Amino acid sequence: MDVGLKRELEDKVRAGERLTREDGIALYESDDLAWLGGLAHEVRTRKNGDVVHFNVNRHLNMTNVCTASCAYCSFQRKPGEKDAYTMRIEEAVRLAKAMESENLTELHIVNGLHPNLPWRYYPRSLSELKKALPDVSLKAFTATEIHHFETISGLSASEILDELIDAGLESLTGGGAEIFDWEVRQHIVDHRTHWEDWSRIHRLAHEKGLKTPCTMLYGHIEEPRHRVDHVLRLRELQDETGGFQVFIPLRYQHDFVDMKDGKVRNRLQARTQMATGVEALKTFAVSRLLFDNVPHVKVFWVMHGVQTAQLALQHGADDMDGSVVEYKITHDADNYGTPNKLTREDLLDLIRDAGFRPVERNTRYEIIREYDGPDPARRESPQPMRV
Repeated sequence: MDVGLKRELEDKVRAGERLTREDGIALYESDDLAWLGGLAHEVRTRKNGDVVHFNVNRHLNMTNVCTASCAYCSFQRKPGEKDAYTMRIEEAVRLAKAMESENLTELHIVNGLHPNLPWRYYPRSLSELKKALPDVSLKAFTATEIHHFETISGLSASEILDELIDAGLESLTGGGAEIFDWEVRQHIVDHRTHWEDWSRIHRLAHEKGLKTPCTMLYGHIEEPRHRVDHVLRLRELQDETGGFQVFIPLRYQHDFVDMKDGKVRNRLQARTQMATGVEALKTFAVSRLLFDNVPHVKVFWVMHGVQTAQLALQHGADDMDGSVVEYKITHDADNYGTPNKLTREDLLDLIRDAGFRPVERNTRYEIIREYDGPDPARRESPQPMRV
């Protein structure tokens, strides 16, 4: 990137001027990560100061049985496979209840698209979980699952959301987005929920007062222009509804576990390489610069590794997700060393070690507790980049 274009982009960012599609592509083409990260860090600091948000959550996947066979997915199983499972609601409640002593604030629920479970299983599961954990926010179901519920119930998405909200739903999850551009999507997705239905369902959720996350699965067969297109579609929807709280880039994973039993469910990996740390940091930086109307960018440490997650906090991200405990969707694929669990104290240490001040939040990004940052009296104490 020549000096003139760099200066032009810097001026637009510092003036708060919205970046264009061409700007986004140009940013991805830059090989100056220090400059790109510094510019994103300016925006991140303007929006969120020296704070890094986190929460204490648990991911619960009640079934891995799925009608779809998405090319990138190592989580799904077909009925009758040896390691296919479907939890009874009582079992899901027992697992969630076991976390109560750790001051859990959020339960994150995503499932496969089960061909035989009745629609009533889903609102009943939320109702029972809410009854058992009244102070825990239920963040549940992708737009793809809501679309699936329309098929199996005969109800509209509006009616489905009303029932789920009555049962205790506080937020949808952001999954099912992958990459919206059909040029890529037709090769990676094996379900019926594409941009039109994904956006329709999140728009409905926002109209009903829910705040939701939005995501992007990157680092597979897409190109930077597809990532830019994906973000700009979400940015336009955010202009309309204002309902997205956070954007979450999700790093595509190769399948290391399933190949041990002779089954490689990830059909992309023979022709793909996982995104490098540099590519991950570039994706966070460009996303932060393009997303002028979404307040937060989250680095999901499970998919990036702890050290890359810390670096992402210097490249536009201001949220490290939570304690997680168990995340089958990725840990059924990867084998590169991310832990299953980080405690509250682990997260506090990681955030301080990256030079930031930890703030514990709930699902709606309301502050639960603020913590001290790194000790400024210590010479070796890390500090964020200055802007």
